[in-house]
Formats: sequence, structure tokens, C-alpha cells
Amino acid sequence: MTRIVLASASPARLALLRSAGLDPKVIVSGMDEDAVTADSPRELCLALARGKAAIVARDLTFGLVVGCDSVLELDGRAYGKPSSAQEAAERWRLMRGREGRLLTGHCVIDAADGREVSEVGETVVRFGTPTDDEIDAYVATGEPLRVAGAFTLDGHGGWFVDGVEGDHGNVLGISLPLLRRLLHALGVSVPALWQRA
Repeated sequence: MTRIVLASASPARLALLRSAGLDPKVIVSGMDEDAVTADSPRELCLALARGKAAIVARDLTFGLVVGCDSVLELDGRAYGKPSSAQEAAERWRLMRGREGRLLTGHCVIDAADGREVSEVGETVVRFGTPTDDEIDAYVATGEPLRVAGAFTLDGHGGWFVDGVEGDHGNVLGISLPLLRRLLHALGVSVPALWQRA
């Protein structure tokens, strides 16, 4: 059985993979994300995903290491996790009534031989128009401080997202169709990874 290793502390990514039949081992990379820079939001999320996967893979002799990182692109800028409640509230006032692109870098490294494949998933997010009071109440839950873009689809933030165009899993943190393509490129069949009941 091929071991899948998730190089991420994200509970949403882990839950999504588990609901899709996998049982990954979680090894958090400990990467200093603030030290990584790039010329575009797309390049940034991919560099972060590749970096996380590489850090974890270098200490393993086998297994498929999956690294992911998400950013929200709005007006050509990358927005990750807000650093404060004030920043989260300001971000929501900027986003409401607009569209952004949630970009998730995906990287898979075969720890046995070092082969690596990577790609960026992209989903358009249409934000609703929450009132200032609703934004303040949402920020007070603490949820926006823990996630890229300061919102979720599968939590309190779902009330304030009018819709998405593209893979909703990508917004949750990992695109299953994209991950399947990357695994296929490494010669791995997804059904072979499913946990048997």
C-alpha cells in the first residue's frame, strides 16, 4: 500500500482527503511562509506548496508527499491568512460584492525517487454583501484568522459567499481532480490508494 503524506496542518484538507477514501499521515513542514516571495499570486502559492512538500519529503524514504498552499487573488495581490482581527474585517470590507480567485498550489513528491509534479488550481469566488455588523460578528468567531483569504465555504463564512465557479474543493484547500491528475502523472492510480472498509 502506497503511503500518502499530507504536508499540511489544515483540518479541511485532511477531512477532504479522508472523505474521498484516503487516510494520509500528517507531517507539518514548519516552513516559514513569510520568508517566501514571488512575482505573482500564482507563483507564490506554488512556491509555498513545493517548499512544504520538499521539506517533508527530504526526511522520508518512501511515500507520496502532498503539499498545498492557498491564497486569494484580488486586484492582482495575494492575500493569505489575516494577521489580526482588524485586518480580517478590512479584508472583508474590500471583498464584499466582488469576485476573487482562490488559488491553491498543489505539489506531489515521490519520496522514494524524488520525482515531483505540481500545478495550481483556480476557482472564482463571488462574495456576498455582508453588513458591517455581520462582518464584525464573523471576525469575532476567529474563523477568518485561520484561513487564506479570510473566509471558508464549509464554516461560518459560507453564509457570505454567493457562489463559486470551478472546483469548490480547491477553495477548501485541495482539488481532488487536480490531485488525481498529478498522481496519474507519477503512475499512481487513485483507486489503488482508497482505504478498504
